[in-house]
Amino acid sequence: MSFTLHGLAVSSGIAIGRAHLVSHATLEVAHYKVREKAVPTEIERFETAVATVRTELEALRGEASLPGSPSELAAFVDIHAMILDDPLLSELPKDLIRERRCNAEWALVQQMELLVEQFEEIEDSYLRERKHDVVQVVERVLKALMGKARKVAKRGKDEDLIVVAHDLSPADTIQFKTLKIGGFVTDLGGATSHTAIVARSLAIPAVVGLHHARPLVREDDLVIVDGTRGVLIVEPDPRVLEEYRLRKSELELERSKLKRLKTARSATLDGEEVALYANIELPQDIEQVKEVGADGIGLFRTEFLFMNRADLPDENEQYEAYKAVAKAMAGRPVTIRTLDIGGDKNAGALAGTERQAPNPALGLRAIRYCLAEPQIFLTQLRAILRASHYGKIRLLIPMLAHASEIEQTLAMIEQAKAQLRETRHKFDENIKIGGMIEIPAAALALGPFVKRLQFLSLGTNDLIQYTLAIDRTDEAVAHLYDPLHPAILRLISQTIAAGARMDVPVAVCGEMAGDPTLTRLLIGMGLRQFSMHPSLILEVKQQVVMADAEQLTTKVGRLLRLDEPDKLREQVERLNA
Repeated sequence: MSFTLHGLAVSSGIAIGRAHLVSHATLEVAHYKVREKAVPTEIERFETAVATVRTELEALRGEASLPGSPSELAAFVDIHAMILDDPLLSELPKDLIRERRCNAEWALVQQMELLVEQFEEIEDSYLRERKHDVVQVVERVLKALMGKARKVAKRGKDEDLIVVAHDLSPADTIQFKTLKIGGFVTDLGGATSHTAIVARSLAIPAVVGLHHARPLVREDDLVIVDGTRGVLIVEPDPRVLEEYRLRKSELELERSKLKRLKTARSATLDGEEVALYANIELPQDIEQVKEVGADGIGLFRTEFLFMNRADLPDENEQYEAYKAVAKAMAGRPVTIRTLDIGGDKNAGALAGTERQAPNPALGLRAIRYCLAEPQIFLTQLRAILRASHYGKIRLLIPMLAHASEIEQTLAMIEQAKAQLRETRHKFDENIKIGGMIEIPAAALALGPFVKRLQFLSLGTNDLIQYTLAIDRTDEAVAHLYDPLHPAILRLISQTIAAGARMDVPVAVCGEMAGDPTLTRLLIGMGLRQFSMHPSLILEVKQQVVMADAEQLTTKVGRLLRLDEPDKLREQVERLNA
């Protein structure tokens, strides 16, 4: 029977193949008694399963260290290994087997449930979320006990493998590097979930937040993953299948043609230069940046250096990471955003300094957090400044709203510079300082920003969230998240215009920058600097080279006067016709 499920599109493209189910072993556990003389055998069976998983994790750690593997995944493997070796999971279930003469699977699940309850009572949000790691480790042991291999099986050379799961652990995703994975879908997850991040880094189609895919899809079902529209089609009829095969071939052909644009000049038909920068999370993302010929790094999200680890990266570790990116870009600009922690981004290394906020998105995050933790902030500033000696580095401050925050930040940068002069470290004395415009108050009162800062970057993801009062991670209101709301377009347009009047460059580094359907709209607003995921740069460049900036300026000027959403959308579509 054919049916369709809709979720959140997190990695574009089309994948067609056979479903491989990643099951939840905890849902399959039976409870039975074993004979007294069979207790030692049951304990031995449990110990063998734990040893098997330990070996699996060692193998995964080795795979995580291979070139091209996301470095943060190795940290997850280490966390899972620590959990596995904890006596609460590796020893106490054996006591339960002896006392109750129960099967090993049931004893392990009982202990897991007790641990999860304890984690749920922890106030610290990062530690509380570690309950998911406990469950994932237990899942692995249960699979071993049940004789079900956790590894994904390889398929025929002409078949894609489509992973279908309720959720996926980062350790599982390491295997995707060495297997022919066509795409994957999960019931849980959001645009910033680990699943989504890995999908984009591997450039494979993915849909998350499907809710009911895992219980409805059967092993080896023929499925289509439309990672552009956020659709999963199960057992499609022949006409739909043929249509998607044709679309997949067309997409692959288009992507192949786009590669020709890598060395093309990024300018409009009437000669307006448009800089196309890349957003990165980690130094190893540089290879992808070079593959598409980006003009530089428009956003280096440094918080990823702090995530998925138990300790803070010290000054030298940060310095080496920033220096590596600066040297790799060989004189092209590298915009490094200071720590943007808080909200939906937590870091285990900062667990001791974080607090449980009633509304994290409106609480102590980004620059507010950094100013409240000056030693952490100064350490990062020194590391960035030292790296500036090796390339064209620019400093970007997130979530500014008040003139006082700008002044405090500039004072701390001067303090960091003074500390480096004392220790005779070289750095760029004239490093450019910029601010992110992602709070409506900043967009509406730009005076202090254009007077005190050398460049601005519009973070449209948060600007939309805060302007429309919508949590973009909340599925119940996600449909109201609208980049084309008249208020959003006016805030963006006003910011670009204010920057132009004061000769302060303005970039857009949010999701809007990487949406090819919005490229001409933004050019018409006067935007000349875009920053996006590297995989989107050539698609946006294709729109740039076919655009006429002068004509677009006139058309967009009229468009921005519209208040009716339907008419506004119609005019945006006409820009791309």
